[in-house]
Amino acid sequence: MPNIRSKIIAVITILLCIAVAIFYYSQREAELPPMTVKEKKARFISLILPAVDTVYAKLMTRYENVKATIDNGKSSERIEKLKKEYKVTSNEALLAALKPHPKSIAIAQAAMESSWATSRFFRKANNVFGVWSFDEDEPRVPALQKRGDKTIWVKKYASIEDAVYDYYRTLARGRAFKEFRQLNATTNDPFALVTKLDKYSEKGSAYGEELAEIIQYNNFDDYDES
Repeated sequence: MPNIRSKIIAVITILLCIAVAIFYYSQREAELPPMTVKEKKARFISLILPAVDTVYAKLMTRYENVKATIDNGKSSERIEKLKKEYKVTSNEALLAALKPHPKSIAIAQAAMESSWATSRFFRKANNVFGVWSFDEDEPRVPALQKRGDKTIWVKKYASIEDAVYDYYRTLARGRAFKEFRQLNATTNDPFALVTKLDKYSEKGSAYGEELAEIIQYNNFDDYDES
């Protein structure tokens, strides 16, 4: 009996070890294979560009439709709802909010904020732009590091496209980006516009300078023509 009991305990111990190992490896984040810089950037573009193209096209269609209605001296229930959604009172401010900014800026910010689509937040939460979450009822994931004793959370999106749409909506509604919207209403020059994104990052004015370098070095402004 003692020998049988010892064997049973040994088997149970082995099974527990196997179960723990399976759980541990199932919880580990999938690691990306080694990539050259060229391969990393190609992967990034293949993931991000389709979503940016789709969202930009939808937003531009909406903007053009609303602008046509306003230019004809008309209004609609839809326009009034959009004014409430985008927290504006005038037609001019609404059009400034609805006009999507150049794709090159979105792509450059995605590259910076997601470390070229390799960051943990991107891989676990489709969070392309490092958007924080302050709502415990929405899908989100915690950062690995805290600020003091405070846990930092970032939004979790169902898709990359959802993340891109939320990013455009944030810049279209946020009070911090009023000057950005006003300039975007008058120009499509990404190099001028990035100078108004200093409040997006703790880097301040250096943030716009880095974005301009990324756009220029990678020829991201070519995507503004497509």
